[in-house]
Amino acid sequence: MYIDGVFSGGGIKGLAYIGAYQALEEHGFQFKRVAGTSAGAIIAAFIAAGFTSEELNNELGNLELRTILDEPKSILPYKVFKWLPIYWRLGMYKGQALENWLDQTLQKKGVRTFGDLPPGVLQIIASDLSNGRIFILPNELHKYNIPFENFPIAKAVRMSCSLPYFFEPVRLKINHRKIVIVDGGVLSNFPMWLFDRENVMKERPVLGIKLSPNINEQPPREIKNALQMFEALFSTMKDAHDTRYISRKHEKNIIFIPTEGMLTTEFGITNEGKEDLIKIGKEKTLKFLKNWAY
Repeated sequence: MYIDGVFSGGGIKGLAYIGAYQALEEHGFQFKRVAGTSAGAIIAAFIAAGFTSEELNNELGNLELRTILDEPKSILPYKVFKWLPIYWRLGMYKGQALENWLDQTLQKKGVRTFGDLPPGVLQIIASDLSNGRIFILPNELHKYNIPFENFPIAKAVRMSCSLPYFFEPVRLKINHRKIVIVDGGVLSNFPMWLFDRENVMKERPVLGIKLSPNINEQPPREIKNALQMFEALFSTMKDAHDTRYISRKHEKNIIFIPTEGMLTTEFGITNEGKEDLIKIGKEKTLKFLKNWAY
């Protein structure tokens, strides 16, 4: 059965999507269209390119995650000074290694640009800080005078994954201006609204997969210091737009995968940790599918 799928952001926790995908394949579901933000953009791009859950498990499960963290070269002698370039470069890591890995992996399926996919199959969310708006790729590339047919999917995904201050933002030069693009989660971490709109007839069932508990089951955050407050501010900012959208009506079409205790940027995760995430993704999806009235 064909469905449309939407995947939220969540960094390393996105490994849980492999297990969710396994469960969906076992139940005969196939994605006709996919969309995602950040980690969700990665899984969406691979699914759109034709990767199976087994192939994804091989590509992501066996990836040494630290290899996609590329620190800028520095002539500064002390490690403490490595934070200084963030002031100018706006990120600890360049993000080019991530983009290169995405590009090489997608090309295994003969896919490199949006022109290599059928129209409408893949949509990716990024955040245009220069203009203060959500950037939907490839749909809105024309607003930047960029032909979507030649635009690399890997670059679009990198944009969506550019967590502020962690990865450097992507800069697009448009009409002699530099446009700064960062993580899509800044403005919409769970873009289910792309496929499930009010008063618009859906072509097929829309399934959302979100790396968090149901909002009604999420405990209040403990805020006792500045670091905890920054984390709470960023999390609230990411989820505020989408939380207003997720109503009782939409909850019945969303798989919530709680991943407490795991950091978004835990690139040193062990193989056991990866397996645990994949396992919980599959378990929560199987449980959901028992009662899903699509």
